Amino acid sequence: MSSGITVVGLGSGDPDQLTLGIWKLLQGEKRVYVRTKEHPVMDRIAEAGISFESFDSIYEQNDSFGDVYETIARRVIELGSAGELVYAVPGHPMVAEKTVLLLREYAQEAGIPLKVLGGESFLDQAFVRLGFDPIEGFQLLDSSDVTAEHIRPSLHTLIGQVYDSLTASEVKLGLMEVYPDDHPVVVGHALGVEGEEQILRVPLFELDRLEGYGNLSLVYIPRSDDDSLRSGSFARLHEIVGILRSPGGCPWDIEQTHASLRKNLIEETYEVLETIDEDDPDHMREELGDLLLQVMLHSRMEEEVGTFTVYDVIRGLNEKLLFRHPHVFGDEAAGNAEEALKNWDAMKAEEKKRKGLSEAEASQLDGVPKDLPALMKAYKLQKKAAKVGFDWEEISSVFAKIEEELGELKQGLAEGADSESLKLELGDLLFSAVNAARFLDIDPEEALSLVNLKFRRRFGYIEDRLREQGRSPRESTLEEMDALWNEAKTAE
Repeated sequence: MSSGITVVGLGSGDPDQLTLGIWKLLQGEKRVYVRTKEHPVMDRIAEAGISFESFDSIYEQNDSFGDVYETIARRVIELGSAGELVYAVPGHPMVAEKTVLLLREYAQEAGIPLKVLGGESFLDQAFVRLGFDPIEGFQLLDSSDVTAEHIRPSLHTLIGQVYDSLTASEVKLGLMEVYPDDHPVVVGHALGVEGEEQILRVPLFELDRLEGYGNLSLVYIPRSDDDSLRSGSFARLHEIVGILRSPGGCPWDIEQTHASLRKNLIEETYEVLETIDEDDPDHMREELGDLLLQVMLHSRMEEEVGTFTVYDVIRGLNEKLLFRHPHVFGDEAAGNAEEALKNWDAMKAEEKKRKGLSEAEASQLDGVPKDLPALMKAYKLQKKAAKVGFDWEEISSVFAKIEEELGELKQGLAEGADSESLKLELGDLLFSAVNAARFLDIDPEEALSLVNLKFRRRFGYIEDRLREQGRSPRESTLEEMDALWNEAKTAE
């Protein structure tokens, strides 16, 4: 007995749209299997006396649609190996039909002949009944893939597989990431099926409040050129920056260079850090935007001369993240942050080898930016040196070094040393303090930032109390301000 599987589409739901060839095939085939009998065409097939078996019971035996489709596909392969059969699915076999995609893979592996015949898909009826031309721009999404990354308002959007109100709710939440709550959307039930078709136009927030969702339901959002709908997209940001830098754009933006924007990049970075210290999410969102603008402007300048674009920057970052996280995207393991960091460093070293950088000629201290703030740079230099064993064995030795450097600073001051010598002695003391921070696993930059905030808070208390008295710090004595300082400490 020869084996083989013929897959046919039952169309979008209207029996009169079923092709003559498929109808004859169903009438002449003794072994007919259908993914589900919950389809309007199945009543006509039953009335014609065509025998069939459905896989509806498999839906009840599995916890997810993925498991259902996998089980059905494996079962069809098993049945097809025993003889020729027809496997019928709703709509078009190659449109939103996961079991057929799996069958194409499994049949090839098993050496079973597989033929796929078309059929009217729900897209055909959608184009006609909803009245839009896909040539204007069109995207088809599964209800499980409705996210801001996938939604493009400039395209007609159809969302299939909206089986029930719960699925509709998930679709609504995804759409609300891009569209306003009252944006008009269209819900279609059983398009093209006489007596069952419903086309409902509702505001987005009512999407999951409708009844009638089922196997033949979809959601449609007409295309729109409204710029406000694109305001959350990266592509729109790229476009805006390009306009600002182009002829006829903003004169200030056009005149900028990498060098002229250097200070802006530094300032915006520190403004972001300030919002972190203040724990102010709203301000942080704004300042992160300003920092992102600096990235966009520098990337745009290079795009204008043809070296790279911001999308190249993103691609490089994505590739780096994938490569340097083998414990997430590869076969390595990392049970804690320390092991993850080791993997990162190992892959970073591998990158250097692939770039042809000689490990023997490289310094262990390479990679610390020269323009880092001195406190942060000291911390990074010490960490890199410690990795090769150049480090104190215990923190008591660090404290002893701090006392030694403090003594040398005092001695230099007592002996009338010049300012350059005192500057070096003070630098030695600060460098030793950074060592203590590293042993305590405390970032010295963060520690000093906290102390700076504390100082501002307490000094602000002094100013407020003096202001209540009609005075300023300039009009007060050190003893008065010191007393208020102690009050501030008590009030914390």
